[in-house]
Amino acid sequence: MDLFADTATQYAEFAADAAPTSPCFADWSRRVATDEEVLAWLETLPLTKRQPNLVLAAARWHGVPAPGPYAALREALLGDDGTVRRTILERATQTNEAGRLATLVPAFALAAGPGPVALLEVGASAGLCLYPDRYRYAWRTADGVRRCGDPAAPELGCTVLGVGPLPAAPPAVVWRAGIDLSPVDVTDGDQVRWLSALVWPEHDDRRAQLARAVAVARTDPPYLVRGDLVDELPAMVERAREHGPVLVFHSAVIAYLPEERRSAFHELMTGLVAAGRCHWVSNEGPRVLPAVTETGPEVPEDEHGFVLGVDGRAVARTHGHGRSLRWL
Repeated sequence: MDLFADTATQYAEFAADAAPTSPCFADWSRRVATDEEVLAWLETLPLTKRQPNLVLAAARWHGVPAPGPYAALREALLGDDGTVRRTILERATQTNEAGRLATLVPAFALAAGPGPVALLEVGASAGLCLYPDRYRYAWRTADGVRRCGDPAAPELGCTVLGVGPLPAAPPAVVWRAGIDLSPVDVTDGDQVRWLSALVWPEHDDRRAQLARAVAVARTDPPYLVRGDLVDELPAMVERAREHGPVLVFHSAVIAYLPEERRSAFHELMTGLVAAGRCHWVSNEGPRVLPAVTETGPEVPEDEHGFVLGVDGRAVARTHGHGRSLRWL
């Protein structure tokens, strides 16, 4: 979904993304896309605050039932006394999907090999994806289930299609940190409840997984730096290099940058990789980093999900919440 598209297009695209797993959000978004009054209300917000997941989460935060009828959402927005608007303006979409680690860990191994890594996430939110070493993985392949990691750890799994390497063990993380404009404090109950509000209504499994990920992170809260990812990254890479080989990664983050900042980020990362300063794993929508997407097969217009890249080259396509990995 293009977060810089016109409002109706954003909601129509989000409806298509949500349709397979969230009938409620698909229905609401389709209706918003053709509701002139609601679109007019949304267009009084800054462009980056009109995004569906943020608006729908804010409405739910203030009591709109989901799953539930569109009429309740419509009434909450058009009858808003400023409360919903204030939440939209003050909060951000910071979905912290630990389930994506099931698709990221194979790319981490492909990028950095089996040795220790200093892990640096840009757009880290609460930093829940900074703990790939604290999970057990179950990859469902055509030849059966491949597992790795501590049997006592929380398990993350995904369906794997095609042929590609799956690691024998989770990465050995010797240092971990993240960068975010508005880091989420994993020990703050209100901030964690907002993360839960961002999970789609029907996704009880993801809410349970979020709770487990929060518990993992709270045992060793992550080091998170507040700031712009392009501006802060070079110094953070140098700091990480003091601890071991650096792996920079991100997932569903660069879409929030305007076009010129996306280009600046891509140029920065390709330069850091070329100079041997770090490895780079990207997991973004196919139109977000086109220079990465173009290194793989053409992505059909109606295909949803992310392109997984290693050091600037596409290696797989992934489900947005980590449910599947398809090697290219």
